[in-house]
Amino acid sequence: MLRLSAADALLTIEPERGGRITSLVVAGRELLMWERFRTIDWGSYPMAPFAGRLRDARFMFDGRAIQLPATEGPHAIHGTTLDRPWRIEDDRTISIDLGDPWPFAGRVTQGYELEPGRLRQTMRLDAVDPMPAVIGWHPWFVRRPRLVSEARAGEPEHLTAPLELQFGAERMLQRDADGLPTGHRLSPPPPPPWDDAFEGVVSGPTLRWPGFLELSIESDASHWVVYTHDEDGIAVEPQTGPPDGPNLEPRVVVPGTPLTIEMTWRWRDLTG
Repeated sequence: MLRLSAADALLTIEPERGGRITSLVVAGRELLMWERFRTIDWGSYPMAPFAGRLRDARFMFDGRAIQLPATEGPHAIHGTTLDRPWRIEDDRTISIDLGDPWPFAGRVTQGYELEPGRLRQTMRLDAVDPMPAVIGWHPWFVRRPRLVSEARAGEPEHLTAPLELQFGAERMLQRDADGLPTGHRLSPPPPPPWDDAFEGVVSGPTLRWPGFLELSIESDASHWVVYTHDEDGIAVEPQTGPPDGPNLEPRVVVPGTPLTIEMTWRWRDLTG
């Protein structure tokens, strides 16, 4: 695994577990969902070479029908790299080669920079074969961060005030009964709860644990998915395209022109 530290923050990345961040501890408290039964329900993991659900686990490309394994009901979900081992390139970089069941050759690389009050992440997909692709991240933030060190001895193990989310966007992608975009937009978006994709973000996501910490998320993502139905955590997912992107809005990545995305988390203390 990789471990980075800066001031009161400790970041743990486990390449063998799908290239995911398995822990981010700030001021002695864990901010990410710890391990749960389903691979897609914890930590912060990369989604590549597609993000969200892929309808019926299939799409058409260059006159070919591509069928992938169904991993969420009849659909495929969150790409093909989140449960495969990644390689360590150096102490801040990991990578993985795309392969079976994805029929196009390429490589995905992630980089990390941890500084006091800030984590910057990058992802790049380099295509060997032309391919439709969407990349992004799926971080799960805990509603009540638990104490995992003696940094604040005497405090309760879990914070009592739940996580608050501030988020605003111009449009929400309408979804059907399978949770997949229909191609129509809703403007303005309805209020939460959400399991939805958004465009035209007007106020970047801010997560606030009252009396403890505020964390803002910045990204050059064109789309965001926000999931608030889980009683233990909230997912806020920046990505380069919508769910079911290879069918709904195919973006072709070609050799020599990589698909990239950046994400930065900034946090500040609220203990006063």
